[in-house]
Amino acid sequence: MPKLKLEARPQPSAFWSYGSPLLALVCTVVIGIILFALLGKDPVRGLQVFFWEPIKSGYAVGELVVKATPLLLIALGLAVCFRSNVWNIGAEGQYILGAIAASGVALMADSTTGRWIVLFIILGGILGGMAWASLTALLRDRFNANEILVSLMLVYVAVQVLGYLVYGPWKDPQGYNFPQTKTFDAVTRIPRLFDGSRVSIGVALALVGVVGIWVFLFRTRAGFAQQVGGLAPAASRYAGFSSRRALWTALLISGGMAGLAGALEVAGPIGQLTPYVPAGYGFAAIIVAYVGRLHPVGMVFSAILMSMFYIGGELAQSRMGLPKSLTGVFQGLLLFTLLACDTLVNYRLRWVDAAAPLPVGGAK
Repeated sequence: MPKLKLEARPQPSAFWSYGSPLLALVCTVVIGIILFALLGKDPVRGLQVFFWEPIKSGYAVGELVVKATPLLLIALGLAVCFRSNVWNIGAEGQYILGAIAASGVALMADSTTGRWIVLFIILGGILGGMAWASLTALLRDRFNANEILVSLMLVYVAVQVLGYLVYGPWKDPQGYNFPQTKTFDAVTRIPRLFDGSRVSIGVALALVGVVGIWVFLFRTRAGFAQQVGGLAPAASRYAGFSSRRALWTALLISGGMAGLAGALEVAGPIGQLTPYVPAGYGFAAIIVAYVGRLHPVGMVFSAILMSMFYIGGELAQSRMGLPKSLTGVFQGLLLFTLLACDTLVNYRLRWVDAAAPLPVGGAK
């Protein structure tokens, strides 16, 4: 009786390298339909909420872009890390510290402050994220600490720092005891691109980041060194590339991009620092980076898809009575189906006769 077996490919499949994320999305949608049916909800309405409502009007598209901007910025930085074989899992903490640093600058504004302060808010966010990422780089460089554990644990430290500030010294005395800073002055707010929309210059900075990271990775010697160090550390050392420099470069770029995302959020759509700044963007951006194949252009599309999941989850909660955690469910489904579908890059499915022995050395 024929059986389905996995056979190793002679070389990775170029087709499935790009087709795997699309197949993963299809599988996620199919599982989502089953999930809606099991929850007693209309699957068609559920898919409409997730994939049509976020793009049905100009305002909806604007909100989609607002959500996609921080995801794309953080994912761009993570792509540099992952291509360099540096596993920064703590971008959420770097995002929080960027938001804190940017808020500190914004809170200095007074009636005499000019619009120039926006530049310092953005710069403060970048430096805040870089400073937090440098702790991971320092511990890895000096003590060979595992950057996965260090960067992840620093996320929880960042959350505690945020809580201390909004419940303590930065708490708005006229905020009716809510744990938040005062609303930032209008002069500190990130300029918007369109009237009646929350889309800010952050999306322009994100697109500049796409071009910048692409040029860095694929058109510069430094970017080549980063990728060689990730793919073949021994060859990198033989070529004279510094592993220390690659470590610091990757983490500082990643931290800076995450910090920039945090600055754009607090001085943009949020307008103040609150305990709800951590929205899981730093973790969701890991999925964005891998669905986008660690390529700057691919991550543009995966960031839009992930922002659909965020908005769809919020709409499903308000319009269909589904739990807010559904957003995380769809994110997890996309990641796990991608991991499963990536098997097809290096293996192929074939029907074989169960009675016939496989040739020695495997199929060619």
